[in-house]
This record gives sequence, structure tokens and C-alpha cells, in this order.
Amino acid sequence: MKRRETLLGRIREGISDMCYIWAKEMKSVVKDEGVLIFFIIVPLLYPLLYAWVYNNEVVREVPVAVVDLSHSTKSRQFLRHFDSSPDVKVAWHCNNLEEARRLIGHQQAYGIIYIPTDFATRLSRMEQSTISVYCNMSFLLYYKAIYQTATAVVGAMNSKIQISLSGHYTDQEDLLTAAPLAYDEVPLFNSAAGYGSFIIPAVLILVIQQTLLLGIGLAAGTAREQNRYRDLVPVSRHYNGIFRIVLGKSACYAMVYAILAAFEVLVVPRLFHFVHIGDNITILWVMVPFVLSCIFFGMFISCIIRYRENVILLIVFTSVPFLFLTGVSWPLSSIPGVWQGVSWLIPSTFGVRAYVRINSMGATLADVRPEYIALWVQTLVYFFLTCAVYRYQIIMARRHAVQRLEEIQKSIQDS
Repeated sequence: MKRRETLLGRIREGISDMCYIWAKEMKSVVKDEGVLIFFIIVPLLYPLLYAWVYNNEVVREVPVAVVDLSHSTKSRQFLRHFDSSPDVKVAWHCNNLEEARRLIGHQQAYGIIYIPTDFATRLSRMEQSTISVYCNMSFLLYYKAIYQTATAVVGAMNSKIQISLSGHYTDQEDLLTAAPLAYDEVPLFNSAAGYGSFIIPAVLILVIQQTLLLGIGLAAGTAREQNRYRDLVPVSRHYNGIFRIVLGKSACYAMVYAILAAFEVLVVPRLFHFVHIGDNITILWVMVPFVLSCIFFGMFISCIIRYRENVILLIVFTSVPFLFLTGVSWPLSSIPGVWQGVSWLIPSTFGVRAYVRINSMGATLADVRPEYIALWVQTLVYFFLTCAVYRYQIIMARRHAVQRLEEIQKSIQDS
């Protein structure tokens, strides 16, 4: 009976300590303007801004410069069909390539269509003619619009030339001449081939992670600068007190991001009409270990950072590499093995892969089981690593407090 009462007393004591740490951390978060910016304002506004910028999905009316040295019916026919496409626009007619290159240099055009002098003459002689396409490769979306439009127009003109030279009399014979092998192009999971539906899901997950790391790092830097760790020493009466500290602080962050994470992964895609075919419950199941792993990862990283300004430099610097390591913007098979190993240490790697497959491909929880398990493993590993680092910091804080007290007593005795 006495042992049971002792156990219940320790449980009540542990819950009381966790609530104390939670309340103390919540007050520090509310009072710190920098933490509030990264915990509230940035997660709410940044995804909206990013999604709004890419809401058009594809580029339209890309300006193109034309150098038509043929001045023939065929060349004008090609340019007429090329200009009728919604993706490009014939904005400039130039006399030579040098003039067209200057337009690209001044970003007044993003591509050049060059039609040689003998274009129509070679076609009339039943010889192969050429049309040269020069694209600005600094922006791949412009290259895609110009090149694909030119390829489609050339293909259509080739089919008409083949039909006119075939000498057939029926539509079926003309169809077989122009396209003897039919094919259907079916874009999977991104029917509009839009850049927004491709990149926004990964960015949403990365925003959750990076803002958590920034907010936790700023809070820890402020506590270290103000030496607030001495306030935690009375609470950590036993080694179990470390668990109470870590769980109390993480509960504060989890309460804030429970709403923010749901907003980003469920509301933002629907608000801007991006691809969203996944089950909401499945997405939330994945978000639980992802947010927890980000919290403990951020608490562990924050122990290494001494000043609060340093966390901004570190997290902002790693945002783009973290996006590449997810395997979304760059094929996973092309990433070196060493960097793939590094990516396994980062929660966003498995969080992005799982969310993209569920949200954009309609995967189930069983389909993303490896990523789901990896997130829980990261949660446990970073939780115990955080506890170990916090225990070391509190021990050092106690030693510093004892040394300081001894110095004060010694100075009093000497005086």
C-alpha cells in the first residue's frame, strides 16, 4: 500500500513538474517576439505567399524573338501556329541572331526561333530543312514552354507534308501515314504538369521543420544568454526530472504546431487548388511523428548553438540542401550514398517523401510504412539524445552555481 502511494506521489510530482516547465516555456514563447514570428507569423504567411506565387502552375506567353530569313509562306505558317500557342508569344522580329541575342541579354526575350534562308526552298526540293531553337536555360520553365511548343508545331507540319506527298485518297490512309503508331500521353498525379503542384507539397513540410528549428533555437539561445537554466535546477530533483523537462518543453511546441501543421498540409493545398487526393486522416497520422521528430531534433540542435543569432544563419543556410536531399527536386538515385546517409538524419527527408506520396499520389499508410517507421525512430533517437544533452547542461549549471556560491562565501569570509 505504501509502495503504491509512493508511486502515485511520484506520478503526481512528475505531472506537476511537466506542467511547470510547460507553463514556463509557454510564457517565454509568448514574450519573445522573435520566437512568435517564427512560430506563428512565418508558418501562416510564408506558405500562403509561396503558394500564391506559384498558383498559375505553368508559365504563359513567354516572349520569343524570331529571325525569319526565309520570308516564305511556310515560314509564316510555322510562326503563325507557334504564336497561337498559349505558352509562347512572338514578341520580336529581328534581322539577325546578334540582335536577338541582345534581347535575351536584356531579358526582353527568353528564346530565339531561327529560320534559315533556304527553309522553303529545301522543302520544295523535297529535302530536309531545319529550324533552330535557342533557349535561355537559366529558367527551365521557359525552356520547356519554348522547346515543346516548337516541337509540337514542327510535328504537325511534318504530318501535313507527309499526307500531301502520300497520294492517298481516304482519311484513314492519311491518318496511318501521319501516325502509324498511336500513343496516349497520360500525366500521372500532376495532370496540368504544373510547377506548383510539384514543389509546394515539399515546401510545406520543409517550412514546418525549419520554422520549428528556428523558434526552438531562438528560445534556447535566449535562455542561455539570460542563464535561465538555473531555474530548471530545482525541478530536476532526480534523473527522471530530465524527462519531465524535455516532455514539458516539447508539449509547448507540439500544442502550437498541432494547429499550424494541420493548416499547412490540409488547408493550403485546397485553398490554392493544388493536387490533394490523399486521405486527411492518413496525412495527420504521418504528421504526428514528423512534428515530434522535428521538435526533438530542434531541441537537440539548439543545445549546440550558443547565441540566438547563429540559429538563423544555420537554419536558413541548410534550407535548400535539405530540400535537395529529400529526393523531390533532384532524383534520389542520383544523390551520392554519403549524402543519402546524411539525409536519413533529417526529419524532412522522410516527412516530404511520405506527404508527397499520400497527398499527390493517394498512397495509404501501408504504402509509406518505411518513412512512417523512420520518423518514429528519429523521434525516439532525438528524444534520448536531447535528454542526454539537457542532463549534461543541468549538471554543468549546478557545478557553476556551486562554484559561484563557494566564491561568494569565500569572499565574505575574507572580508
